[in-house]
Amino acid sequence: MGVATMLGPLLWILLSFAAGSGSAYAAPDDAEANAVWQRLRPALFGARPIAAADEGTLVLEAPARAEDAAIVPLSVRSRLDQTSARRVKTVWLVIDGNPSPLAATLHFAPASGRADVETRVRVEQYGYVRAIAELEDGSLHMATRFVKASGGCSAPAGKDPVAAAANLGRIRLKVDDAGEPRRAQLMISHPNTSGLAMDQITRLYPKAHFVRQVTVRYRGQPVLEADVDFSISENPSFRFLFSSEGGGNGELAAEVVDTEGRTFESRVPVAPRRDGV
Repeated sequence: MGVATMLGPLLWILLSFAAGSGSAYAAPDDAEANAVWQRLRPALFGARPIAAADEGTLVLEAPARAEDAAIVPLSVRSRLDQTSARRVKTVWLVIDGNPSPLAATLHFAPASGRADVETRVRVEQYGYVRAIAELEDGSLHMATRFVKASGGCSAPAGKDPVAAAANLGRIRLKVDDAGEPRRAQLMISHPNTSGLAMDQITRLYPKAHFVRQVTVRYRGQPVLEADVDFSISENPSFRFLFSSEGGGNGELAAEVVDTEGRTFESRVPVAPRRDGV
C-alpha cells in the first residue's frame, strides 16, 4: 500500500474526531467515557468486545506526568510467546488528546519472539494513552495510562532545522549481543514534522512531514511492521525484540518510508550470542 493511500480517509477522520472533541476529557478514573475514544473505538473495532488487559497479556508503561510532552517515553510489553496459540498479532497505540489519536499500528510476527516495543511519543493534552492488543484468537485486550502532558504536537522542533535536513533519513540499527529474544534498537534521523507548530519567523505552518512506515526483517522474515503518525516524536526511535534462534550469523534489516515517499534502509549483521547459541 502506498503512502498516499495510507494518508487517506482514516487519518482525516481521526483528525476530525480530535478537532470536534474540544476539552471533553473524562476524569482519570473513567477511561471508557472519553469522548474521543467513544468515537474512535467503533471506527477501529466495531462492536467487538475489548477486555481489560492483565499483566500476562499486555502491559503499557508511560509516566503519569511527562517531563517533556514532545518526547514522552512509552513501552508495550507482553509475556506471551510469539510461537504460542495466544500470540499478540497487532497492537494499536491511541493517544486520546492528540490531533491524530491513532499514533501507531504495530504488527508483530512470530520472529519477534515477544510483542515488546519502546518508543517516544508526543502528547498534546492531558488524557489517556491506550494500547489495544489483538491476539491470534481474535480477542482484544486494552491497557491504559493517564498521562499529564500538554503541547507536544504543537511544540517547535527541538533540533536545528538545517542540521535536521542534512541528516534526514540517516538510520541506524543496534543489536544487543546477549539474551533471547535479542533486543535491538532502530534510530531514525527525521524531523517528524506535525505541521502544527508555527514558524515563529514566517508565522506560517510548515508542511507535515513524518515517518509513515517501518518494516524490520531478520533473515528475510518479518519481525515488526508499523504504520505510524506524527504522534511519534522527532527522530523516531524503536526498541524491539527479535528471535535469533537457530545459531549462526544472520542479518537484521530495516526499511523506513516517510510521507513524501522517501525510503531509507539500514542493515546490520547479527553474530551469534555471547553464550554461543
